[in-house]
Amino acid sequence: MEKVLAGRTALITGSTSGIGQGIAMMYAKAGARVMLNGFGKPKEIARARAEVGAAMGGGDAPYSAADLSKPEAVRQMVKDAEAALGSVDILVNNAGIQFVAPVDEFPEDKFDAIIAINFTSNFHAIKAALPGMKARGWGRIVNIASAHGLVASPNKSAYVSAKHAVVGLTKTVALEIARTPITCNAICPGFVRTPLAEAQVGPLAKQHGVSEEAALKDLLLEHQPSKRWIEVEEVAQMALYLVGPNSGGVNGSALSIDGGWFAS
Repeated sequence: MEKVLAGRTALITGSTSGIGQGIAMMYAKAGARVMLNGFGKPKEIARARAEVGAAMGGGDAPYSAADLSKPEAVRQMVKDAEAALGSVDILVNNAGIQFVAPVDEFPEDKFDAIIAINFTSNFHAIKAALPGMKARGWGRIVNIASAHGLVASPNKSAYVSAKHAVVGLTKTVALEIARTPITCNAICPGFVRTPLAEAQVGPLAKQHGVSEEAALKDLLLEHQPSKRWIEVEEVAQMALYLVGPNSGGVNGSALSIDGGWFAS
């Protein structure tokens, strides 16, 4: 892969698995030095650090175990990334959690946690990283929102609210930095093939008494007209474009990658 990010540094939240790890690998292969963040089993985190580190040329990738529900931890994570990498040129806010329930039954602690991790952490990370980007005269902020940042679904009040807020924050930051060499954009994926998402198919099939193929296409991907998973690499390629050469004209966008969901 062409080293289009040579000399750049990136902090990616929620990057020990799934979409975040896919973006971390893509950036590392493109020449960036990357710091990871996320929860998981120690062996899984160690494997992610080793894989991304190998893509960077050897050694383990630096890692922060910051709890993104705590503002002070988010601020410290950015400081730690600046210390480890020398700067944070690229910030990818990807970390997220989910819980599903009707709004009148939704546990308040779950709602607050989803808002904190899926949305508020983005604000704190951007606020902490932006001064350095301004001082260096270059920066890229990519917020991983969701198709649910543009449309709603039942029983996902916290997630939908948080992701809509991420899109709104993205637009506001973009306007504030519009005359600088910094951009802020959001990516809005539909259902992406990750181990966590794939694990939902079997229980759905059993619950409704249908095949796993039918559960995938008719239940899980009900609103995704393509009736196929979005692949992690597809999201990572979009994230690479947004921080790579000739991307400076894209600012404040919420880019769908959802198999036609938002068009329907």
